[in-house]
Amino acid sequence: MVPHLITALNGPINELEQRILESMPAIERWFRLEWMEHTPPFYTSVDVRNAGFKLAPVDTNLYPGGFNNLTPEMLPLAVQAAMAAIEKICPEAKNLLLIPENHTRNTFYLQNVQRLMQIFGSAGLNVRLGSLDETITAPTQLQLPDGSALTVEPLLRTKRRLGLKDFDPCTILLNNDLSAGIPKILEGLHEQYLLPPLHAGWAVRRKSLHFQAYEDVAKKFAKLLGMDPWLINPMFAKCGKVNFQDGSGQECVQSHADALLGKIRRKYKEYGIQEKPFVIVKADAGTYGMGIMTVRDAKDLDELNRKTRNKMSVIKDGQGVSEVIIQEGVPTYERVNDAVAEPVVYMIDRYVVGGFYRVHAERGIDENLNAPGASFVPLAFAEHNQLPKPGVKPGASAPNRFYMYGVIGRLAMLGASYELEATDPDAEVYE
Repeated sequence: MVPHLITALNGPINELEQRILESMPAIERWFRLEWMEHTPPFYTSVDVRNAGFKLAPVDTNLYPGGFNNLTPEMLPLAVQAAMAAIEKICPEAKNLLLIPENHTRNTFYLQNVQRLMQIFGSAGLNVRLGSLDETITAPTQLQLPDGSALTVEPLLRTKRRLGLKDFDPCTILLNNDLSAGIPKILEGLHEQYLLPPLHAGWAVRRKSLHFQAYEDVAKKFAKLLGMDPWLINPMFAKCGKVNFQDGSGQECVQSHADALLGKIRRKYKEYGIQEKPFVIVKADAGTYGMGIMTVRDAKDLDELNRKTRNKMSVIKDGQGVSEVIIQEGVPTYERVNDAVAEPVVYMIDRYVVGGFYRVHAERGIDENLNAPGASFVPLAFAEHNQLPKPGVKPGASAPNRFYMYGVIGRLAMLGASYELEATDPDAEVYE
């Protein structure tokens, strides 16, 4: 099943699909060469938006929390990718310590943790859960909807290592995005592999740095295919000192939003796109679809009501917002059963292991879909994305569409790889 594109402008995307399929050998070789130079993040999920005239990543998550939305058919791929990733990092590994988010009462999130344990367990590792939550002082059972349970244990820190009672892991996998800052207990672990590294967490990471790195990747890739990088790259700007409560720094957001809307209008004119441009203003650090608003006219920023100011001021774990990214809005014209949908691509190491559609019946084409009320439709990637069908009419084949999404997902993952190299506090500098 290919979600239908409800736009007269699906010509450019079909053309892009055809160009990507025709260039498949060159694209795969290009990725291979890039991965010889750069290390992929351990695991990644990418939200992609398909506007019919543009296909671009709008968010890249280095602590994906939706592995439970992948279909059972995707599991063998995920297990193989996990094996490849672990083999590269710590071939002798037998114990893996998985550290989940602290708010582990959310059953959907717990099913994601259970699925991660299943993937790494099937890859041949003993997996146990350790919590950063200081209220967990003894092994604690968390019930799942299917009647099973997960056991979370308190972490034990020695001078150089982190583990659990009677459990010394070679590798520690974080599924906690460190929004609230870097906990002391995770610092200075030089004898164990901590994945992803601490500077991948939101305490350090910024979306604007990611999209700066992604822009470099998009330009290289567009040159390979002889196309305009704008077709796969959302333009953006950033503002550093903003306070939505007292309105300070708002002129920065306003002027950047106005300039960006002007740039988008010019691009739309160039491509004959009869759309009203919009931008998305969101917290430069952070996730969970919090601290996000859609702006269609920079003047709207003058009249933010109290509810919007409050919404924009605080994100996950009560962190205040002082830096924002203003990003070109990419509408989504894909529909699953008449509800607005966006593809989410999941990767482990450098491999696409599957994906699903985030679907929201109550949201519009220009709104954030990562919000309460969203549902997930995994059947989209029912046919494997690495087996495209050459010669099929563009826009008609599910594997071809998903191969294209996989390419965009991997480009965003490569962008994250560039970004992590640029922000690595321990990077060796070669003059």
